[in-house]
Amino acid sequence: MEPVQVGKYNTLKVSRKVDFGYYLDNGEDGILLPTRFAPKGLKTGDEITVFVYHDSDNRLIATTQKAKACVGDIVKMKAVAVTRQGAFLDWGLMKDLFVPASKQLGGMRVGGEYLVKLYIDEMTGRVAATEKLEQQLSNDQLTVKEMDQVDLLVYRKSELGFVVIINNLHTGIIHQNEIFGDIQIGDQLKGFIKKILAGNKIDVVLGKPGFQKVEDEAGKVLRLLEENNGYLPYNDKSAPEDIYDFFGMSKKTFKMTTGNLYKQRKLEFTQTGIRLIESND
Repeated sequence: MEPVQVGKYNTLKVSRKVDFGYYLDNGEDGILLPTRFAPKGLKTGDEITVFVYHDSDNRLIATTQKAKACVGDIVKMKAVAVTRQGAFLDWGLMKDLFVPASKQLGGMRVGGEYLVKLYIDEMTGRVAATEKLEQQLSNDQLTVKEMDQVDLLVYRKSELGFVVIINNLHTGIIHQNEIFGDIQIGDQLKGFIKKILAGNKIDVVLGKPGFQKVEDEAGKVLRLLEENNGYLPYNDKSAPEDIYDFFGMSKKTFKMTTGNLYKQRKLEFTQTGIRLIESND
């Protein structure tokens, strides 16, 4: 059987029942799933998906509680306790997630929220977390290409805009002039690779690439027109901020989308806005 992955979800078979829970088959002595986390009616031979981690006594334990993150994930988490050795973050489990003092950037405080990456500590085999993300990221060997859709995590502010983490592996930049709403550090967003520059520097943009995006936005414009009696007071003279606040898109995308709909004879431009053209069907 495949080895159990600590700090991740595993589907395991129930090998035996005991007074205080169930042992799940890991090819060795078994991993305990305490009674309180076992679904009603669980029996020997059943398969169940559980999260596996070490308890306070360094024993592997299984739970059906939902962890806020798995090994390899980069997420924002809240500190619930701080000691000289390190801090503990709310992991969503019975046991909190440890961040050694040596893996912190400027010290953590109770109630603060911090971007961390989960990893397996080589000495103990336990799951831990680190704030030192730069060591965990690299653009040396890229796994993405231009126009790829990617998952983004807003990492930090920069002079150009925001540095983002791409697919938990690489870093890139969203330029300030490509941002049309309020984004915060720790936000998880969808985007695409706009350009890969010399030195494997990456420019990313929020949303979807090309005409697929225009088509998606076209449906939104038509729906909003229908919901507002066929007229909206927005056109290419409107402020970019006003367009973003109402439509959730940049002015450039708005102009591309409405231009496309105009060519399809689905809307017309007026001096003060856009008007839906009634279908003859």
